[in-house]
Amino acid sequence: MFESAELGHRIPKEVWEREVPPLREALLDAQYDLASAKRFPVILLVAGVDGSGKSETVNTLNEWMDPRHIQTVGLDAPSDEERERPHMWRYWRALPPKGKIGIFDGSWYTWPILERAYGRSKTSDLDQDMARVARFEQMLIHEGALVLKFWMHLGKDVQRKRLKGLEKDPKTRWRVTERDWEHFERYDTFRQVSERALRATSTADAPWIVVEATDPRYQRLTVGKVLLEALRARLDTPAAAPTSLAAEPRVAVDQVNVLKALDLTQRLDKQDYEEALLTYQGRLNRLTRHSNFRKHSVVLAFEGMDAAGKGGGIRRITQALDARLYQIHPVAAPTEEERAQPYLWRFWRYLPRRGKVAIFDRSWYGRVLVERVEGFCSEADWRRAYSEINEFEDQIVRSRSILLKFWLSVSLDEQLRRFQERQDTPFKRFKITDEDWRNREKWPAYEAAVCEMLDRTSTEIAPWTLVESENKYFGRIKMLRTICKRLEDEL
Repeated sequence: MFESAELGHRIPKEVWEREVPPLREALLDAQYDLASAKRFPVILLVAGVDGSGKSETVNTLNEWMDPRHIQTVGLDAPSDEERERPHMWRYWRALPPKGKIGIFDGSWYTWPILERAYGRSKTSDLDQDMARVARFEQMLIHEGALVLKFWMHLGKDVQRKRLKGLEKDPKTRWRVTERDWEHFERYDTFRQVSERALRATSTADAPWIVVEATDPRYQRLTVGKVLLEALRARLDTPAAAPTSLAAEPRVAVDQVNVLKALDLTQRLDKQDYEEALLTYQGRLNRLTRHSNFRKHSVVLAFEGMDAAGKGGGIRRITQALDARLYQIHPVAAPTEEERAQPYLWRFWRYLPRRGKVAIFDRSWYGRVLVERVEGFCSEADWRRAYSEINEFEDQIVRSRSILLKFWLSVSLDEQLRRFQERQDTPFKRFKITDEDWRNREKWPAYEAAVCEMLDRTSTEIAPWTLVESENKYFGRIKMLRTICKRLEDEL
């Protein structure tokens, strides 16, 4: 894979001086067109061997273009805060918005390659990490991002010479560390591991561009020209409408579905409810003070038809919690900042540290519910979202987070009664909007979307809990009981 990057590519000084000025001008024009259009972000990865001029290349791009429209991200070993969240959390937080260029000096490839090269993980672990990375990049591309990946390569003898030269010069000695020499001693291992990682993740939409780093002029001119060509090609081409080849969701011929099969007649009287509420709230409070609780984080996601009782259920849960432990995230229409990012971005950034609880009042499932039904995203977008959501939840669970998902269900008649009650009660009027009434008219479409969502995202690691919420007392206790049991199993 690296053979053509060991041929001694060089650019004479006169060629460099002739080609760089027009290249810089063209890059600036493309950058300003990107910032003006705000159609897509550019994600540029600069990776490769130690001493290959990665940082110098990043600095050159910042010099050649307007740094106000560039986010440069240099990543080292994960911090304590980052280790307490899914591995990809730190990268999601650093993604550039539409109209910006994000340059990563160090990326989601660095840690898996290092772990395998030092024998701290298995080949199978590397393969799983790379498969996860490929899915992540494919999701970014589907969301519109332009992803460019550069691998800066040096042959073994050239790298040794480069490191010795830097170390010999007092002005550059600081750039060579003991870690660089440790990596060099494992050059052959790093090469083998890197080739495997690149082979697994060099896709049609995001191929690796291997650049020989022997001559800095050749290296930087190559990167600049590739970036310009890719930027102009995307900017000058109208966005293609997304398409979907997936089959239509199957509807049971007898019209029976998982929601219709729920027994909504289950009830609790007020006295039994109040006794159970005290019991389970006390039990939940004690569980959050368990010595093992700080080894986990908790993510609670609540979905349901309008007026199904999500807010009331959440309040009964938080009454049992120390206010310092939890944060509620009410999910409404995305803000301008959130629309400039992939749809999962606003949920990734709110994932909690260990010992904390994140409560989502509506969640990432909006993509396959309201956005699907109301036409706020394309069919191709919501169809691919099921696998992207499953991947997201898999990473949450892998990071020792306890994930619970609740769907609160009520009948059409009970929803109407609650709507009318809210409308007639002055201090509850804020709970009912014209949009709620419009959504009610689309009940069959929402029901079909919910059933497909449950079928495709209720997994062995993140199952849905269906809550019969026709009687609020019954629904609240079922949610509290489910949370307590799950925490007891985990702790």
